[in-house]
Amino acid sequence: MPLKSHDVLALEEMDAEDIRLILDTADSLKEIMFRAIKKVPTLRGKTVVTLFYEPSTRTRTSFELAAKYMSADTVSISTTTSSIQKGETLRDTVRTLEAMGADLVVMRHPVSGSCHYLARCLDAPVINAGDGMHEHPTQGLLDLFTIRERKGRLEGLTVAIVGDILHSRVARSDIWGLLKMGARVRVAGPPTLLPPGLEDVGVRVCRTVEEALQDADVVQVLRIQRERQRGGYFPSVREYAKFFGVNAARLGLAKPDVLLMHPGPMNRGVEITSDIADGPRAVIREQVTNGVAVRMALLYLLLGGREE
Repeated sequence: MPLKSHDVLALEEMDAEDIRLILDTADSLKEIMFRAIKKVPTLRGKTVVTLFYEPSTRTRTSFELAAKYMSADTVSISTTTSSIQKGETLRDTVRTLEAMGADLVVMRHPVSGSCHYLARCLDAPVINAGDGMHEHPTQGLLDLFTIRERKGRLEGLTVAIVGDILHSRVARSDIWGLLKMGARVRVAGPPTLLPPGLEDVGVRVCRTVEEALQDADVVQVLRIQRERQRGGYFPSVREYAKFFGVNAARLGLAKPDVLLMHPGPMNRGVEITSDIADGPRAVIREQVTNGVAVRMALLYLLLGGREE
């Protein structure tokens, strides 16, 4: 059964049925990663282009590995060595790639809405790998997959998201995905980093981290971007760690079987302490593994992959 959408641009636009289909497909494809030979002919003859206007390690690599595991060809475009540096527009860049035979484009861009614009310009499917302060839908999907894999369900769980909600595209995708799948969402962070209107979509905004973590099933800690401190959103990194950092004492307020998550990269000692990041409740490495499985599922569903 194919996805209803031709592109994957935002979880806000995706219904629960499509989210469930992606998670189920990722579940069946994940075992490929643990074979002696990690290769199936599912997408042989297809070409996937990764176009990243911002730095990335996890997302870009996981998309390229996902494509290679299913025998698709990959082309990675670096904006520092391409015609983009000569003034070529985004529209012209991707139309050129499509003319060369690209079957799907994965893009990360610093401008919110850029992936929607790209999807209007292309006949080939587009996957949003993060656009400005808007969304990061594949991160949201891999977070949902990780929670469901460990907890067996999403419906009825309480998930606390702590940190810079205002600037986080991961937080937006997590919130939309979790709410659509029946989870309860709480958020906490400095008041300057909490966007208005969260309550209107069903999110509980907590005054303290302790309130958010009380009896939580899952805790998602967001990275504090150092440039936010220079922007005056909170007094200092040290004060952020003291009042909003997640440590063992605060994590102890959650349920005994809580899952601790972080989209990476981590600022150890700021938003999260090393003892819990490396502890038994953390599933941060699993998130990375599951990112490849989820992206394999998306490529399979969007490119019409065949059974092995």
